[in-house]
Amino acid sequence: MDSTTLKKYLLSKPEAEEYYPFDDYTAVFKVQGKMFALLIKKQGSPLLNLKCTPDHAIELRDIFSDVIPAYHMNKRHWNSVVLSGDLPMGEIQRQIDHSYSLVVRKLKKSVREGLEVRYGKPALYGDMIF
Repeated sequence: MDSTTLKKYLLSKPEAEEYYPFDDYTAVFKVQGKMFALLIKKQGSPLLNLKCTPDHAIELRDIFSDVIPAYHMNKRHWNSVVLSGDLPMGEIQRQIDHSYSLVVRKLKKSVREGLEVRYGKPALYGDMIF
């Protein structure tokens, strides 16, 4: 997945915004001020850091060689996806959806409910069951 397509998908999430707080090439994607993705380059390779439940993070690392403990993040709650082209685009999108849903779920109740009214639960949580 090229970076333009990836950014387009990340920004398609309801109220997602892109920031560059660290430098001109490290993109941070947030919803309501909370980060759900970080797009960086490490030694020339693009990495996408995504939030994940601890058990699922381990499962993904066991299944996919391109999913590793997150670079410069809490490795229990974050994974890095190596964007080498080996991981199917649908799987990358599923992991983005999972990360976004986790962050939305932890927003203040009033903010979360406002998003639910504006966009509907399926747009925010997809198939995630809580």
